[in-house]
Amino acid sequence: MTFDVINPATEKVVRSVPHTSLEETDAAIARAQKAFESWRTVAPGDRARLLRRFAEVVDAHNEELARLEVENSGHTIGNARWEAGNVRDVLQYYSAAPERLFGKQIPVAGGLDVTFHEPLGVVGVIVPWNFPMPIAGWGFAPALAAGNTVVLKPAEVTPLTAVRLGELALEAGIPEGVFQVLPGKGGVVGNRFVTHPLVRKVVFTGSTEVGKQVMAGCADRVKRVTLELGGKSANIVFADSDLEKAAATAPYGVFDNAGQDCCARSRILVQASAYDRFMELLEPAVQGVKVGEPGDEATEMGPLITAAHLGKVASYVPDDTHVAFRGTAPDGPGFWFPPTVLTPPADHVTVHEEIFGPVVVVLPFEDEADAVRIANDSEYGLSGSIWTNDVGRAIRVSRAVEAGNLSVNSHSSVRYWTPFGGVKQSGLGRELGPDALDAFTEVKNVFIAT
Repeated sequence: MTFDVINPATEKVVRSVPHTSLEETDAAIARAQKAFESWRTVAPGDRARLLRRFAEVVDAHNEELARLEVENSGHTIGNARWEAGNVRDVLQYYSAAPERLFGKQIPVAGGLDVTFHEPLGVVGVIVPWNFPMPIAGWGFAPALAAGNTVVLKPAEVTPLTAVRLGELALEAGIPEGVFQVLPGKGGVVGNRFVTHPLVRKVVFTGSTEVGKQVMAGCADRVKRVTLELGGKSANIVFADSDLEKAAATAPYGVFDNAGQDCCARSRILVQASAYDRFMELLEPAVQGVKVGEPGDEATEMGPLITAAHLGKVASYVPDDTHVAFRGTAPDGPGFWFPPTVLTPPADHVTVHEEIFGPVVVVLPFEDEADAVRIANDSEYGLSGSIWTNDVGRAIRVSRAVEAGNLSVNSHSSVRYWTPFGGVKQSGLGRELGPDALDAFTEVKNVFIAT
């Protein structure tokens, strides 16, 4: 069985990709288990060198990977280059881990007590379609560094860069069976990661609905799981902030990757005394977002991923309901939707549901307590921004907002050397940074009587 990969900017078939069957998935997991027995014993320095070599090979193919992502996912070429570079950087960062995977010596009576961080075994990584390269790397790089082997399932509609990364891993010298990419259906390949007894951990990024199913399946088998799920992040703008900068950057906090980002600041909360002025500044900023051909160096936003997803996003804005203003988008082929700003009532569906497209709602608030209340009035808690020139307020609000990642006077969510993850229904566990290694190892305690 094959699947036609569609270019979302042209609606043309890029190529057909064979789907991995259940039997092929089982065979890949068996190969991974066999490879684990030798990979875990590779000397730390040698494993580090292989990961550095993998990073170098990815870097040498940055432009190829970026162009492939533009074609497959409709990402802008600038974003796609950053994404390929992020895979390189994450591999480079975790290449230091094998030689620094420290245990402890714990004082005890009657002997010596030490701990070791042991690899889990085979790790299944399930990657979404919105950021196919970086999110793959966030899973496989620390897992490999800790001595695990990896089977990775890319999203059905965006498999091309993951498949290429699997080829580049072999080119870099990563042994056969250590890192395998298995394109296919979630109900076949992804579900088998959950049910197969040899897969000791599942890393899933995607919708909260599917994440709950993955979690339930893993619970039934007492299998470890990391989940990075949905978001409805708040961008809180206080009257004492630099309003010009806050308004100029707000579109890029939500419309990047056409809003197909769990970290998108899709709720802008503006202090009432500054609301009118902020909206005056926001309108030209939104209309200035350049939407168009993803391969054009000047493009800032591309298309949505599929026709079905375009229909879902459009369903939230029937007949221009609550539209304050919009940007522009191309006509003709492609799954285009213009940057759209809504001013709905606080109980409207667009305020609470994750739209996952270039649609943002703007809501007024009265004071600090009101801002925190509105920001926390969500089942999600992944990321967010706080705009203020008051350092004390920045700290207070950062501590009060329920989110795993917050930025003050910035829209940054991801740095590969710091932990990333959500609270509430945005997920479980942390990726990236030094914390990620704990998610791919078990602590073994050894007592030696003296």
